[in-house]
Amino acid sequence: QVQLVESGGGLVQTGGSLRLSCAASGGTFSSYNMGWFRQAPGKEREFVALISWTTRSRYADSVKGRFTISRDNAKNTVALQMNNLKPEDTAVYYCAVNVRGSFSNMAQNYDYWGQGTQVTVSS
Repeated sequence: QVQLVESGGGLVQTGGSLRLSCAASGGTFSSYNMGWFRQAPGKEREFVALISWTTRSRYADSVKGRFTISRDNAKNTVALQMNNLKPEDTAVYYCAVNVRGSFSNMAQNYDYWGQGTQVTVSS
């Protein structure tokens, strides 16, 4: 069983930055692939970014060049640095863990989820 707790969400103006953090407990964090997803009102949950246990990363086209995912295995945390935020980035952001080892951007391949943190970008 892995527990995930996100933090760092908030309200920011267009063009601003936020840094989300996800703290994991339970399991073997350093061997897991970690992902960030988001869900806007009335929309399906969508992939944002993922980082493998080898620090290989992948991003959704909509956030490439603006968002950066990173991990700190010593602290069991994964972060999402979000720069140049846009109103369309407004959503609840979720951290998730894939314990089975697939390098996947599909939500159904993730086994444990955090409770989410709200990000609101005002125009």
